[in-house]
Amino acid sequence: MSSSLVLAVISGYFLLLIVISYFTSKNADTTTFFTANKQSPWYLVAFGMIGASLSGVTFISVPGWVADSQFSYMQIVLGYLVGYFVIATVLLPLYYRMNLTSIYTYLESRFGFWSYKTGAAFFLLSRTIGASFRLFLVAGVLQIAMFQDWGIPFEATVFVTILLIYIYTFKGGIKTIVWTDTLQTFFMLFSVGLSIVLIAKSLNLNGAGIVDTIKQSDYSQVFYWDLDSQGKNFFFQFLSGAFIAIVMTGLDQDMMQKNLTCRTLKDSQKNMFWFSIILVVVNLMFLSLGALLYIYAQHQGIALPERSDDLYPLLALKHFDLFAGVVFLLGITAAAYSSADSALTALTTSFCVDFLQFEHRAEAGKKKIRMIVHVAFSIIIFLVILIFKAINNDAVISAVFTVAGYTYGPLLGLYSFGLFTKRNIKDNLVLMVCILAPILSYLIDLISIQNGVNFGFFILIINGALTFLGLWLISKNGKRSLE
Repeated sequence: MSSSLVLAVISGYFLLLIVISYFTSKNADTTTFFTANKQSPWYLVAFGMIGASLSGVTFISVPGWVADSQFSYMQIVLGYLVGYFVIATVLLPLYYRMNLTSIYTYLESRFGFWSYKTGAAFFLLSRTIGASFRLFLVAGVLQIAMFQDWGIPFEATVFVTILLIYIYTFKGGIKTIVWTDTLQTFFMLFSVGLSIVLIAKSLNLNGAGIVDTIKQSDYSQVFYWDLDSQGKNFFFQFLSGAFIAIVMTGLDQDMMQKNLTCRTLKDSQKNMFWFSIILVVVNLMFLSLGALLYIYAQHQGIALPERSDDLYPLLALKHFDLFAGVVFLLGITAAAYSSADSALTALTTSFCVDFLQFEHRAEAGKKKIRMIVHVAFSIIIFLVILIFKAINNDAVISAVFTVAGYTYGPLLGLYSFGLFTKRNIKDNLVLMVCILAPILSYLIDLISIQNGVNFGFFILIINGALTFLGLWLISKNGKRSLE
């Protein structure tokens, strides 16, 4: 595929996003940017959240990850269902009852100033790292497909990638994203479905043949029961999946900001239930695609790339037909941007509401400050991507969840303690607890690996439990009012 064709496809795609942004951001103000005036149809939010949840990490890394982990990722996905049920029945009612713009405002009501700022700060750290990982993927694909042929450095590719996000989100914010995510989810799923069809056609497989071929391959094992199965033990991964869903969706301003744009709590819960069911099916599609990619490469005698993350881009851009390559580019771009654009908006929202006390400012001042914060986080993400490029040598999805286990753990502990106890805490000691818990979790993980037990993503639960214990030690009887 020529770099000129790639440029034409990407340019057309972003022109479409900008057109959507134009219509959705008319008469937009700060309330529109943060909450979409709570007028989003629940079915659009549900469909768009699929793309935001999966992102470019799932699009690239999950298929490539199949060689090492087979279908064990489904153990985590099944755990998601439990986590999303908790979000719909426990967290969403709380957020709607308190009429929150930033979900971390709850921590101030429950515990106090330092708990509130600590929770918001851990979100900013977590989401900045996560968004950077995701954009790193799509920038790498664009570099291979287009920019390196023109001698353009990776740094410039990253800059252009982030600039495009800024252009179509700076005015409409979350209202624009609800609509662009819907479009991007469609392109992502269409790309995966087409890839499966093309591979099946090449291997002369019908629907039943696809299932049988995957089942008989070395990639289809789902359940692992041994403790020494390289972090793939079912109980560890199932529980990890439940808590990953809770923290990376229910305690994440990015994902909850979309849910809170629904008109009512009932609509938001309906969105969450449908989203969780569809997400299981979609993840199974990605794993099936991964198995078929490896089977196809073996059948065609194609040498596998050194990095598993490069498998899908390599086959789609170099070995599939032109139409499939174009659709892949649309899919990976949509997958990455559907997560990254909302992350940039959520980071801006959290910083403005949680640290700049926006509710006390005039509308004219809000707009100026919001735009400055939006630019600042764009620059920060740009720098983090460059740092990640310099040090990354693992499958990106593994890196994202590893980081999440350490940065989301304190949020899990804070919310669990607030919701399930009636004790009040010494607010000025919360930051210390939330720093020590991840450090202790890391040391426990190192020691356990040396003794033949790999907790994997279960470290998130250990981190949350240590935070909970630390909060108990600095607590006393009596609960702050939520008024």
